[in-house]
Amino acid sequence: MELISQHAKRIMEGCKERARQAGLRFQDETLEYVVTNRDMLELGPKIMIPTLYDYWVQEVEVLREQGRYELYPNNPYETVINTRPPISYYNDNNPDWLNVMIFYHVIGHIDFFQNNLFFRHTWDYDFTGRALADKRLFAKLRSEKGRWVDYVIEFARTIDNLVGYFDVLAESREQASAGNLSLLDYYFDVFLQRGPKSSVSLYSQEIARYNRLLKEHPEDGEIRFLKSVTEKHAELEALHARKLQEKKSVGRTDLLQFLMEYSPFLHQEKNRWMLMILEVIRSTSLYFQPQIRTKILNEGWASYWHDTLFLGDDRIKGHEVDYAIVNAKVTSMPRVGLNPYALGMRLLQYLEQQAEKGRTGLEYYQTADRRQRQDFDRATGKGRDYVFHLRENYCDSMFVNSFIDQDFVDQHRLFVVGKRLNKERMAWQYYVRSRKAADYKAMVADSLYHPPRIEVTVAENNALILNHTFEGKPLLRDFLQGVMLGVEYLWGDEVHLYTSVPIPMKAGRESDGQAKEETPKRTISWKRFRYTMKDKTLSRTLVE
Repeated sequence: MELISQHAKRIMEGCKERARQAGLRFQDETLEYVVTNRDMLELGPKIMIPTLYDYWVQEVEVLREQGRYELYPNNPYETVINTRPPISYYNDNNPDWLNVMIFYHVIGHIDFFQNNLFFRHTWDYDFTGRALADKRLFAKLRSEKGRWVDYVIEFARTIDNLVGYFDVLAESREQASAGNLSLLDYYFDVFLQRGPKSSVSLYSQEIARYNRLLKEHPEDGEIRFLKSVTEKHAELEALHARKLQEKKSVGRTDLLQFLMEYSPFLHQEKNRWMLMILEVIRSTSLYFQPQIRTKILNEGWASYWHDTLFLGDDRIKGHEVDYAIVNAKVTSMPRVGLNPYALGMRLLQYLEQQAEKGRTGLEYYQTADRRQRQDFDRATGKGRDYVFHLRENYCDSMFVNSFIDQDFVDQHRLFVVGKRLNKERMAWQYYVRSRKAADYKAMVADSLYHPPRIEVTVAENNALILNHTFEGKPLLRDFLQGVMLGVEYLWGDEVHLYTSVPIPMKAGRESDGQAKEETPKRTISWKRFRYTMKDKTLSRTLVE
């Protein structure tokens, strides 16, 4: 692994200049490295962070990927990580014209990392430097504690998806301006919404009054508004001051943080070193949470810009066919399955066209006539501004659920695929199950990252209670034994997990064996069970 040549660096800087002219915003400093395929395989298990702490599972994954590479050789073009400065890796056999396309793609990612609000908590520090310090800490602990360090790492990593990501995001928002929540923000965001007399009409009236004062008195409109508010609500300033001083409560859905705060076992003097490991695992998970939650939008944004900028770049001349082949491999819409690059890019292009014609406002959505909707065009010229707004404020779940509509599905001839067994040929058959936007949206939403919601409490006998808020998806039972064994060790006492489990039902019969009426459709029944881990032994009890 080495830095790219000065020739390639000049190409990158030229791409940055053109990207800025198109409206992208990002820091000047970036690091680019040339790597081999073998380097990619070794960096992959470390999430492309060379300074990430060492862990035995990473070596296993490297061996697995090397075996897979021997069977199915592939040539990854690039990888970029969200650090300060951003680091990107490029394959050592990329030609210059391909690097131009890839550089635009990487710059799109960097712009997304540094402007999307779901990455807000990652903007303030260099993760590679922190990872190096964590790696040295783990090496020091291994020299003192031996294999117990890896046991604690493994136990912590089994629950590193159960972190309070949105709590951290909310905290970073409150601290975005000098670390304080202003009196005005407190009035609108907390006071008006939590009071016993809160209502939508009152909230709207106060916003209208605030805007009217700003318009009538540009110099001191906000001061006048706050004065009138504090005169009407004498307790407002005291409540605001108390809000600023109160300690943030522990996120009850953040299992790792709960264990760090309240575990009697971890707070024993001989076990306090384990807290440092849990903090590293938790902070690392929080850092990468936004990337997995913005896969479609992030990759779509980068693909949108490499397609937009490279097609307008004179360096494409003579390589149009080569570009078309490479771009089709990256952004083609599969008939079966899901390509986040393709879906994200085409949805952004579609929304840009919709915004250009003014089809993102209330007037368009209130137009019921199909012919009028087809001819609706207000020529707003705000399409590019609209996609920048999406880049800044949306994550995958918001993006998919808000904007996949029937027009988009029809335009790209999308459909949901079903699978059935042909008993005559003893082969699986794929067929078009639905072309409805609601079904396609549900399929995409079902593929998104959505960790289980686990609420944490403590019983009177000091048992740890984990209550799984059931949202239609069961927990993977194959992992319950290992996960609860680790939690029991970190808590130091028995652990109870309440969750919903699917119980198969025979056709035409209820779970109690009584016959049902004709044409039954349900094949499973959801029952609530309590899993108990006590003395390294897992048991299960029906609770309803």
